[in-house]
Amino acid sequence: MTPVILLAADQKSAEVTDWAARVGWVVGLLLFVGLVYWLMREGWKWRGTLQGDLPELPTAPSAPGAARLTMTGRYHGSTTAGQWLDRIVAHGLGTRSRVELTLTDAGLDVVRPGASDFFIPVGALREGVLGKGIAGKVLTEGGLLVVTWEHGGRLIDSGFRSDHAAEHGAWVDAINSMINKSETEGAR
Repeated sequence: MTPVILLAADQKSAEVTDWAARVGWVVGLLLFVGLVYWLMREGWKWRGTLQGDLPELPTAPSAPGAARLTMTGRYHGSTTAGQWLDRIVAHGLGTRSRVELTLTDAGLDVVRPGASDFFIPVGALREGVLGKGIAGKVLTEGGLLVVTWEHGGRLIDSGFRSDHAAEHGAWVDAINSMINKSETEGAR
């Protein structure tokens, strides 16, 4: 063999001689990550405390009526209406989850496996629109069904994404027609 090949064959990486420094860096990094996680968790709990004036969420009536529309998909969270980054976390409204929506003459039933279910009475519905983002979730234009409703004197936007996004338009039309019908009947 030539001397150049012999030199290349003999090269290897240097042995680690300062294990204490290496272990110290790893432990320090793990402590830093743990501190950041703890601070984020405390911030989430503090936000829930600040929103403690929000009353308990309504539950579905025993006989809500026949289903006008049903949808399965994802619940992406709720925010203060018009402020898509001001997430509401009180009463589990900040918890993302799967969702089953049912629109009846009584209102909108939101069933969330693994999270708190709630019901939006038809009198509390304010608007249904197609949106593109809500509190940490941004989609293409019209990729999100945003339902505005009133609870405890506060307007809330809740974001839903259907497993079949083509359904969103029918939901917006049905919710807005229910609101218009309710306002017309209330004016009589």
